[in-house]
Amino acid sequence: MRVYLNGRYMDAEQATVPVTDRGFLFGDGVYDVVRSAGSELIEVDRHLRRITRGLHELRIALGADRIAELRDISQTLLRDNHVEGDAIVYWQVTRGAAPRTHQFPPSGTAPTVYVIASPIALPHALRRRGSSVITVPDVRWSRCDIKSVNLLPNVLAKQQAVDAEADEAIFVRNGVIMEAASSSVFAVLDGELRTHPLTTAILPGITREIVLELASELRLPLREFPILAQDVPRATEMFFTSTVNDIMPIVRVDGRSIGTGRPGPITQQMYTAFAERIGAVVGTH
Repeated sequence: MRVYLNGRYMDAEQATVPVTDRGFLFGDGVYDVVRSAGSELIEVDRHLRRITRGLHELRIALGADRIAELRDISQTLLRDNHVEGDAIVYWQVTRGAAPRTHQFPPSGTAPTVYVIASPIALPHALRRRGSSVITVPDVRWSRCDIKSVNLLPNVLAKQQAVDAEADEAIFVRNGVIMEAASSSVFAVLDGELRTHPLTTAILPGITREIVLELASELRLPLREFPILAQDVPRATEMFFTSTVNDIMPIVRVDGRSIGTGRPGPITQQMYTAFAERIGAVVGTH
């Protein structure tokens, strides 16, 4: 597999970074994951805007031209690795290699830029039957709006879900559903589609953003409003969204069925609209 690292394309086994890289030492960096289908990058402009914002928030100096190059780098890797079906492209930018100090290294320290493209198998079977999730306390920092490479709480939460034979873990803070370990969360309550409003406590998910647009186009009752954990048992539908999973029905939370225990009509309507949106992008519809 060919990857990109700091201006060069190379075989994956040749790609190395110094042990003094601040991503390795501090988790000092950001990342993003872009979906591709039929060699076409899906909603890449949104992903470029998000990683640009993350770099700005962390004050990592990667120029606009180099950020824009991520698009062409991604296309090159998809082509060189002969990836023609469904795939993901991973971008990571750290503050670079420097002597270990908590404060920023000297001005001019070159950021580390890493890109990889690899095929994925979409979870269609799981989508048909619906997923199971657990809830866990939200112990993360207060800037979850930055897609930082420092993901230890998310890793622990996801492993807790795996240990419970569940598919995802949902963070609960002060009795409120925030988001999941690697996805955004939606619920249907009183006939209304709800998701937590954007704050610094959740990530501005790209698929989340698209779902909000589609719900508006479909004239579905929609509100960005906190979902209380105590209200989950009366939700008629739930789903989570992410670049890798698209729209994934949730049919059990902490072992308790949601609605009928099967993917609900609003969830299925949203996924159909989302799939049509992607199909239009890659020219398959």
